[in-house]
Amino acid sequence: MLPHLRLFFGFLLASACAGTLAAECPDWPPARALGEIDALQQQVDRWDDSYHRQGRALVADELYDQSRARLTAWRECFSAVATPDNPLRTAGGTVAHPVAHTGLDKLADGDKVKTWLNSRSDAWAQPKVDGVAVTLIYRNGQLQQVISRGDGLQGHDWTPSARKIAAIPQHLPQPQDLLLQGELYWRLDGHVQAEAGSLNARSTVAGLMARKALDEKDAAGIGLFIWDWPKGPASLLARLAFLKESGFPDSARYSQPITGFADAERWREHWYRSPLPFASDGIVLRQGPRPSAERWQAKPPYWAVAWKYPFAQALTEVRKVHFKIGRTGRITPVLELAPVTLDDRQIKRVSVSSLQRWQAMDIRPGDQVAISLAGLTIPRLDSVVLRGTDRPEVIAPQAEGFHPLSCWQPTTGCEGQFLARLTWLSGKQGLALHHVGPGTWEKLISAGRLNSLLDWLTLDAQELANIDGFGPRSSARLLDSLHTARQRPFIRWLKALGLPPTGSASLGDSWQALAQRDTEHWQNEAGIGPGRAAQLSAFFRDPQVLALSEQLRAAGIEGF
Repeated sequence: MLPHLRLFFGFLLASACAGTLAAECPDWPPARALGEIDALQQQVDRWDDSYHRQGRALVADELYDQSRARLTAWRECFSAVATPDNPLRTAGGTVAHPVAHTGLDKLADGDKVKTWLNSRSDAWAQPKVDGVAVTLIYRNGQLQQVISRGDGLQGHDWTPSARKIAAIPQHLPQPQDLLLQGELYWRLDGHVQAEAGSLNARSTVAGLMARKALDEKDAAGIGLFIWDWPKGPASLLARLAFLKESGFPDSARYSQPITGFADAERWREHWYRSPLPFASDGIVLRQGPRPSAERWQAKPPYWAVAWKYPFAQALTEVRKVHFKIGRTGRITPVLELAPVTLDDRQIKRVSVSSLQRWQAMDIRPGDQVAISLAGLTIPRLDSVVLRGTDRPEVIAPQAEGFHPLSCWQPTTGCEGQFLARLTWLSGKQGLALHHVGPGTWEKLISAGRLNSLLDWLTLDAQELANIDGFGPRSSARLLDSLHTARQRPFIRWLKALGLPPTGSASLGDSWQALAQRDTEHWQNEAGIGPGRAAQLSAFFRDPQVLALSEQLRAAGIEGF
């Protein structure tokens, strides 16, 4: 992302997002609202200082953008007075830019792009290179000075390091004076933005340029994209031709004329999904003509805008923390979220993966978290972006109370693991019972008909007729499916009960024979190590499991 693009983010993205966010104003008392707004403002200030002054991005650009939009929305919700905001206030240097760096407004959607294009001719599209902005000054054809972006008016002298970068011509073909504005980027061979994201490329370049000395190896990894020649001809086509002849080929290679929205949309999609030598986070739309350089200011111009790629990460609020207990006793925290959309998918909840990870991240309701899609389909929790000022206590289940041999009945606290056991039993890993899933088991549990894992074996039509949610047709279908369980082979019943994995071990066809095996016997079986042998031995000796085996024997199930 061009460093100066952040400067006036609020003028565009806030206007696009604030209305929606404001319609969902948090239900906070005034004191808390002011505290939350102040906390977010301080976080944004820290990001700004690190990004613009130190060259380190502490947060992804899109999360930064969404955080700023949220800050604007919260201020509107609670009529909070906005303090003067300048993200670049700590970034200024001591060297003045001969021509100000203007920055870019960001168009929020296709409709805004259409409106912008409808009033313009001679329009062009370019990838929005994710690097660090610089001014290059040539005198009589020789590179004289390279100045960092800074605050748009003053930056730092990067000339010593710039002289080591092969992508920056040290001499022009003609002995002339020239002033250019462009982007130093980190070279990425065959980089596809839609698949790989930005890979922290901008911070890599910023960090290297901030060093006192740049070695040759690192210098070779830096490329240059010129995006403007402030004092060049009025025609962009003429400017591009000159830049190419002068040793700046990327500008012409990645600039395309467009005649309307369809062209802009096509190039945006193309560059998003095609290999490029740099990271990019959108496209730049610009008109050929623009005012004289003397009129440029350190704020977004009217002749160029940005249209960013779809968010790869979304910012959303945690509303509740639930704990899902699986069949083996594994505890998985699940966050209930304020609904957020990624890749046309609405996401309302996300797994934290493990109890240990949740404890380490210390996520509470009111926290702002970053969500992305793993494999383009599965919601994934990436990080906590901002902690709420109010930290409500969240009591997690005690891990030591849940394990592979716990919760064979739906007693208090065991409801989740018991339901997971039933779901496994009827699923494809177990008995593969058609038309029997979690919803079926939940109805039976709520009706008090399942107080152990196998109580369903004695269900009949008369009992089902007295349970809400089971009509004659669904009852007949359920009973037929449950009846097929009796014909399932012995091995499937073992797996349905939750037998630990046995690898290639020989199991035979008798429960009694398996129950007589001790740990040493199991460990002598192929593919069974000490830990698994102990688990298997414990399974066949557990009183609850033995009671289930007796229940199956009484029901006439083969092998028991």
